[in-house]
Amino acid sequence: MRKPALYSRSDRGAAAPEQQRADAGRLAFPAGAQRRGRGPLSRWRAALARWAVSPRAMWSAMLLLLVLLALSTWQLRVVSPRALTQKDIDAAVLRTLTTQSLPSPAARAAEMVRPSVVRVESFVRDDKGEEVEHGVGTGVVIVDQGVILTNLHVVQGAQRVRLVFADGAESGAVVTGVQAHNDLAVLQAQTVPDDLQAATMRSTGDLLPGDQVVAVGFPFGIGPSVSAGVISGFGRSFRAPEGEQDIENLIQFDAAANPGNSGGPLVTMDGEVVGIVTGILNPSRARTFVGIGFAVPIESAASAAGLPPF
Repeated sequence: MRKPALYSRSDRGAAAPEQQRADAGRLAFPAGAQRRGRGPLSRWRAALARWAVSPRAMWSAMLLLLVLLALSTWQLRVVSPRALTQKDIDAAVLRTLTTQSLPSPAARAAEMVRPSVVRVESFVRDDKGEEVEHGVGTGVVIVDQGVILTNLHVVQGAQRVRLVFADGAESGAVVTGVQAHNDLAVLQAQTVPDDLQAATMRSTGDLLPGDQVVAVGFPFGIGPSVSAGVISGFGRSFRAPEGEQDIENLIQFDAAANPGNSGGPLVTMDGEVVGIVTGILNPSRARTFVGIGFAVPIESAASAAGLPPF
């Protein structure tokens, strides 16, 4: 095939063969360049010149580049990452357990019930007519409209009751129900926070001695405080030192409880309320915990508020 000319066609008449060869030599090289023999450099220049002016060569080069690009993409798709094995998963879990501190079951349970735990303060007037604090106890929200369970002895005889919710909001409260034989009182908050959360309650029917529980409340007014232990038994009877009758069918537990815990929730590791803390057994008059606490089962406590049994 004929190669395209490297120079423009002239309007002048045909020159002698010798003159044509001379002109071709002058146009094939840059001005001022001396024509040398056909060494390696001359051959490279000639090849580059042919590639630069040949459309077929240019298209061939582009096609070659496309083929190389396609091969590279195909190799990236074919080489897939190594599949995860059970050994890889076990190693990742172990690394997480050894490098991150996870909350304990008791901490998770306490956090779940915390928004529903209420500080209950009762007030009376002294001989001078001044309002004084009568006692501090604990309550737990069982209906998000502000219905709260606590112990009767926490609010009995009080002339005013104040509630302090988990978010710090305060409200007055009135006693709307009493279950004296279980030392229970039902309170209605007069001002209900918008985001008030009710605790989740569950039946005690499938609980066993040894099941873990958490008590949340305000012992000696300090709190909310958390203590953890286990259920020690069921069907216990208890009479408080100042009480006049026995309270029957109680849950016995060993999570630390003290005055101020009264009326607070006894909670499973799932954060569900199974009882209302009502008293502690202490042979002395110190009124401190020695390892035996009692709670009213939530079935009895919920019935005080008119809620259906589980």
